[in-house]
Amino acid sequence: MPISKKTTTGKPAPARRGELLATAADVFAEQGYSATTVRRIADAAGILAGSLYYHFDSKESMLDEILSTFLDELWAGYDAVLAARLAPRQTLEALVTESFREIDRHRAAVAIYQRESRHLVGQPRFGYLAESQRKFERVWLGTLERGAAEGAFRADLDVRLAYRFVRDTVWVAASWYRPGGAHSPEEIARQYLSMVLDGIAVRA
Repeated sequence: MPISKKTTTGKPAPARRGELLATAADVFAEQGYSATTVRRIADAAGILAGSLYYHFDSKESMLDEILSTFLDELWAGYDAVLAARLAPRQTLEALVTESFREIDRHRAAVAIYQRESRHLVGQPRFGYLAESQRKFERVWLGTLERGAAEGAFRADLDVRLAYRFVRDTVWVAASWYRPGGAHSPEEIARQYLSMVLDGIAVRA
């Protein structure tokens, strides 16, 4: 049986690497990428700055792995929703629910994405961010357009405005959501969907 490579903490390297990425994500989300130094991440992780280079060759590499891991998981979930070929309303509900699950799993990464992606998309290493944004828009707009065409949503719906409203309503939750709170991601998604799709006023 092969012996796992371990760090000075005694933990297998992959596990320690994941812990360090989670710490870096929290620091990036709190302080901003440009303002964060490798030493600051190391201090938060309780190690020497030089020890961080045992796992990562640069601060940029950490950011890349944080964002790409989040987006890979997001698209795995979205692709599963689309593969199910649900009706438009059910597709929208599933996309919203999957989005809240990703906020729960990767809250710090979502906050970083929202704060930094505009500045990162022009860099070759982060070119995948722009493609992800385009794909995201196609998926959500396509779902709304299909719903309006099939009578699931109002025919007079401005789908682009609706897309922006739903997108911003969902993803801004990363600014206040904390994993382990009073409501599960699924419950929050259900409440949001109820307000988006059915409104908040009492029906006569």
